[in-house]
Amino acid sequence: MTTRVIPAQSATEVAAAAREAADLLRQGQCAALPTETVYGLACDALNARAATGVFAVKERPAFDPLIVHVAGTPWIERLTAAQGTVLALAQRLAEEFWPGPLTMVLPAAEEGDEVAVPDLVRSGLPTVALRSSAHPVMRAVIESLGGPVAAPSANRFGRISPVAAQHVLEELDGRIPLVVDGGPCRHGLESTIVQVEDGRLVLLRPGPVTREDLERFAPVERATGKTPVAAPGMLESHYAPRTPLKILGEQEGLPADAGESGLLAFGSGGGFAVVEELPSDPVAAAPLFFSALRRLDASDVRRIYARPIPESGLGMALMDRLRRAAHD
Repeated sequence: MTTRVIPAQSATEVAAAAREAADLLRQGQCAALPTETVYGLACDALNARAATGVFAVKERPAFDPLIVHVAGTPWIERLTAAQGTVLALAQRLAEEFWPGPLTMVLPAAEEGDEVAVPDLVRSGLPTVALRSSAHPVMRAVIESLGGPVAAPSANRFGRISPVAAQHVLEELDGRIPLVVDGGPCRHGLESTIVQVEDGRLVLLRPGPVTREDLERFAPVERATGKTPVAAPGMLESHYAPRTPLKILGEQEGLPADAGESGLLAFGSGGGFAVVEELPSDPVAAAPLFFSALRRLDASDVRRIYARPIPESGLGMALMDRLRRAAHD
């Protein structure tokens, strides 16, 4: 299969690319699309056969559910069975953070209903993960398709997430028909995922919408290691480079193999064969994080080390990705 890359920078390009991508999705195929977080591998969310293709292309296990991208708040009631205080809280969050990088896990509408997300997309769970992206390409594709889009990250399962069209090609060239190049992703980290419950939120995956942001709406509890996989990005090993990665302690000095290794540093760093320095401000570092990790992985170093960043605000999401990338 030949993978085509088409630009989507101007309004005219976005409209043309959205029509072409939506046509593919309508035929049960998939296409890689930009979002404000990372590039997603999109298919028609209501077509179980199309979702089977996404799982196959990514080599993704069937127990890991897909996020469903929707046009806006009205789809909460169409695709979920949320009621009462749960529905009210979800709608308040959507009004504040949609379109944007927040995914909400809610009780799913049953498959016998007029519109329902297939069991395969939900990995057999009684819940569905919904998000409304702010990226003009994703929004235009959903509008052209006339329905929701399922879109996990456009990479091989467990690998470093793609934040540019070239990263998608490095992962999936020859496996998919189309990549829509909307430029680099604004946030560079996957969406925040919360499970919306009666009177509380369970933070399943930290992301650009921070815990502090969410606490303005309800008490927030962090998912424990014993929490079942209810959403993407919850496995202990994820976002991983091929090169072994280790997080250094805050006061830890140079390791013995520093001369053969690479360093990912938030701020300045030295003493290693290859150093990728990211800003110490997590908001500035986040869009550069996965690209820096990819460069280190491609540099043929023996090992990658990383310095930690304080876990406040977006720092929590960065450390979450580092820990999962370092897990073996």
